[in-house]
Amino acid sequence: MVLKVKELNKSFKWKQILHDVSFDVGEGEMYGFLWPNGAWKTTTMKSILGFIKPDSWSIKVFGWKNFSIKDKKKIGFMPENTYLYKHLTGREFLKFNGWFFGFTKKELDDKTEKLLKKVWLDEAWDKYLKDYSKWMLQRVWLAQAIINDPKLLFLDEPMSWLDPIGRKMVKDLLLELKAKWTTVFFNTHILSDVESICDKVSIIHKGHIIVSGKKIKDLDCPLEEFFISKINEFNEASKA
Repeated sequence: MVLKVKELNKSFKWKQILHDVSFDVGEGEMYGFLWPNGAWKTTTMKSILGFIKPDSWSIKVFGWKNFSIKDKKKIGFMPENTYLYKHLTGREFLKFNGWFFGFTKKELDDKTEKLLKKVWLDEAWDKYLKDYSKWMLQRVWLAQAIINDPKLLFLDEPMSWLDPIGRKMVKDLLLELKAKWTTVFFNTHILSDVESICDKVSIIHKGHIIVSGKKIKDLDCPLEEFFISKINEFNEASKA
């Protein structure tokens, strides 16, 4: 398993918000992490990455409990909210991030040009990020998440602000990464995108994993129907 999360618990202001969150993600899988509002999905992702310290947990990445520098260089991350350096250009921003991975100047120049073309920003790479639209910022942030050719990629709502053309571009890019055995774990509420490209899904609701590692091909109904039925089942059981 590339990612194994077991009994992840987290409290906030004396209230428990994550309850024994557990799931496994295998190598090369496209894994959708689904949620309704208030599910604490971003908290889960940030806990896995070490940005937030849980109360108790067991997390293994690449089979190891602790992240080494070498392991971190195999991971890419795109957050939901893009906090960028507004007075850098798109090209400068990517190069800034690329320096952390020890690329030579030529390697970084080539990677930057290739990635900006791949996310359709090659005509805007010398514009300042402060002048980028929301969808342009989302694309440049996606580019930085894969500049290190990650083996495990975390994406928090990668298609939420994109139009259908932009979403198709992102889906094609993710499938290209999957073909190279990159494992992709992403949060989203756009179920049609998940249904079209994911191998497995988990559903988190009110801090509980209510579905873990369900194969898309094993569903006997559309994903939307399955999702809603599981949310309703949990809500009804909670009232009992």
